[in-house]
Amino acid sequence: MTRFAGKTVLITGAAGTLGTDLSQAFAREGAERLYLVDRDEARLGELRAAIGRPAIAVRCDLTSVADMRQAWDGMDLELGIDVLVTAGGTLGSGKPLLEVDPEEFDQMLSLNVRGTLFAVQLTLGALRHRKGCIVTYGSTAGLTGSHALGAYSTTKGAVALLTRSLALSLAEEGIRVNSVCPGSISSPMLERNFAAAGAEAEMRRQIYRDLHPMKRFGEANEVTQAVLYLASDAASYTTGVSLPVDGGRLA
Repeated sequence: MTRFAGKTVLITGAAGTLGTDLSQAFAREGAERLYLVDRDEARLGELRAAIGRPAIAVRCDLTSVADMRQAWDGMDLELGIDVLVTAGGTLGSGKPLLEVDPEEFDQMLSLNVRGTLFAVQLTLGALRHRKGCIVTYGSTAGLTGSHALGAYSTTKGAVALLTRSLALSLAEEGIRVNSVCPGSISSPMLERNFAAAGAEAEMRRQIYRDLHPMKRFGEANEVTQAVLYLASDAASYTTGVSLPVDGGRLA
């Protein structure tokens, strides 16, 4: 398929499990240029090498405003951006909300919320040039309360309302803004969350699995397909939506 032939795409968090799968999918779908933004320089280099010519690796720490400004200044965005995907984010340590350290909470807010908003702000001129679209990465944890992941839930809840507010602000300009909201997706980040439970790791795994009526964790490609839809012309009249990809968790 070539839904994105000739398109220029910018993806933050590109070297993570979900970002890597998405980056490769955009390349397969014909994207002409891919700006891949992440702070993990080694994995970013591997991803760029795997994709080849369309990919441009951009090392950037999304928790640093100064680093983001420098990274965006180094990208050639004058010809415009068709799709911005903000996949950069962190689950944190998984501590209960009432026990999370202020420093950790600030780090989560910086990456999950401020990093998302500032990526939009920095890319907005390029998006306006092509009337592009934006897909943020939320979470089902941001659409309902969470006892186990309260801090993460709080930051992703902010992303959900950030997405809707941006959609309203940009609708008249023809720039669509939507969010994909994964449930529990098989990934190293999810495994680290289980491991943090120590002796109760397997119990936590079962609890998480049982939250999803389909009784399994999702796969990265299942999230990717939702993002590709939201970024494509097939969703041309869709904006302000938070789309769960969660095996029925929020049904």
